[in-house]
Amino acid sequence: METRTTFTLTRIIVFGHRLDLLKSFYVNDFNFTVVEEIENQWLVLNAGHTELAFHKVGPGYEPPAGEKFVAESNTKLVFGISGDIYHFREKLAREGVDIGDVKKFDGINSLFCDGHDPEGNVFQLEQKLA
Repeated sequence: METRTTFTLTRIIVFGHRLDLLKSFYVNDFNFTVVEEIENQWLVLNAGHTELAFHKVGPGYEPPAGEKFVAESNTKLVFGISGDIYHFREKLAREGVDIGDVKKFDGINSLFCDGHDPEGNVFQLEQKLA
């Protein structure tokens, strides 16, 4: 009898430029904790069941001096939220985070809200409804 191999998503790695900004955002606003860190090169955060890691971009991807790095990605990071999505959305908006309105879609028992972290990575908040 053949044994079937199973897999678990344990870590997502996102390339970034200012790891200090990303660390501040996800630690302060999302309450994630640092698991590993090599200053300005590598950052791993405990994001629940999956780790969220940031890897410094290579020199060929650095923005020109004085210009802001903006991520170019087709990935969206989705974070489940146990608290009130409207309250958290307002908190982020007050902090100047680029964040959209809370939305509800027919047939899905959740509320959603999309935003951008300090380097332009798209994230989504999802609050499951009872």
